[in-house]
Amino acid sequence: MTEPVVYDVVVLGAGPTGENVADRLRAAGLSTAVVESELVGGECSYWACMPSKALLRPVIAQADARRTAGLSGSVQGPLDTAAVLRHRDDFTSHWKDDGQVAWLETTGARLYRGRGRLQGPKTVVVDAPGNEQHVLTARHAVAVCTGSRAVLPDLPGLAGAKPWTSREATSATTVPGRLAVVGGGVVGVEMATAFQALGSQVTLLVRGDGLLPRMEPFVGEHIAAALTRAGADLRTNTSVTAVERDNGTGPVTLVLGDGSRVEADEVLFATGRAPRTDDIGLPSVGLENGSWLSVDDTCRVESSNWLYGVGDVNHRALLTHQGKYQARIAAAAIIARAQGVPLLETDRWGAHAATADHAAVPQVVFTDPEAAAVGLSLADAEAAGLRVRAVDYDLASVAGASLYVNDYRGHARMIVDLDRSILVGATFVGPGVGELLHSATVAVVGEVPIERLWHAVPAYPTISEVWLRLLEAFREG
Repeated sequence: MTEPVVYDVVVLGAGPTGENVADRLRAAGLSTAVVESELVGGECSYWACMPSKALLRPVIAQADARRTAGLSGSVQGPLDTAAVLRHRDDFTSHWKDDGQVAWLETTGARLYRGRGRLQGPKTVVVDAPGNEQHVLTARHAVAVCTGSRAVLPDLPGLAGAKPWTSREATSATTVPGRLAVVGGGVVGVEMATAFQALGSQVTLLVRGDGLLPRMEPFVGEHIAAALTRAGADLRTNTSVTAVERDNGTGPVTLVLGDGSRVEADEVLFATGRAPRTDDIGLPSVGLENGSWLSVDDTCRVESSNWLYGVGDVNHRALLTHQGKYQARIAAAAIIARAQGVPLLETDRWGAHAATADHAAVPQVVFTDPEAAAVGLSLADAEAAGLRVRAVDYDLASVAGASLYVNDYRGHARMIVDLDRSILVGATFVGPGVGELLHSATVAVVGEVPIERLWHAVPAYPTISEVWLRLLEAFREG
């Protein structure tokens, strides 16, 4: 073990969240160490956002082309699966992190390879390759940015069946002839969309009565209909009770709650996530191993004055863009506290603001059709006790949508707080709606009065004209 090395801040985890924390801290002149046990760039770069969207982009482009006059006749054949997988490999840098390491080094942060664990307040021990060990001491803060991992249910036979999680699905080198997907959340529906288009016969098994249960019900209905049209076998209100596979090879059989069986070549379990906090020494600072970290709006752990939980580990929003946003907030708070600057004294960029907002979280689901939402659903708003009104519109009736693809199918909803006359939520489903989301996010986060939104004139003919239609429907109702 080496002598302790002192830094202003030690960051555990070099995914997008940890990278952004380190970048902001170094820009402010704080010495920073970053500890990473896997690849610099984290889950998003190698097993989540980037590879999954690289797989999905050709799928969605082909689907749109098939619905476009003049193109539909020339794109009826199958996707070039090998080319799609190569495209995915390029976006993951073939699971090498040289480029990410080079970028991190430009920030001036010091990278330590190995497993980092807390050993009491402000102390991190790094178990490095070659039986090396480093002891790092933080003057001001330790930021835990270790993210989350897929969780497998406790089912008979599952451990020996070698099931896929999101990691195996996004890094697959071949496309199975038959793929069973268990779970109707974001990972489940995105991977069902991708593999069905790449040539798998997908069976999607969902315990509840619909897909994407955290979004407005019409979203799941549209995506379920599209998956069924594409040839997927969707079964709702279905539970898996056991898994059978000889020696982890060959076909896998899923035993269902009604006693029936589903056979597939591979099975993907997309049934939830847990924080990567089970081996980072939380008991040494009075916290429970494997727990989510409860934080305040600066992402500081509520029981501490030096420990921060940023990104997935605090369970506020398991999304890369929210982790990067929280990184900016946490870094600003750490800097302000280190410099003795009042936390609410803000410059024009809000550099010292404590505003880790988790009530207006934007999210896009990259299925065909896309789904996009920000803020509260109708059910969420009513549960919160708000007096609200849901305003709906058929996206297919917008001129820009009918130009986008033939036989456009989609829906839009905005949730209006009637007491404050502002939007508190918006949801869209349909081809291309991901690009509508930021305007909705600005309206929700900025609490723009409905009266002012009338003067935000959408260009004609774009899908964004749905905003005018929604406002008209609100006025007429």
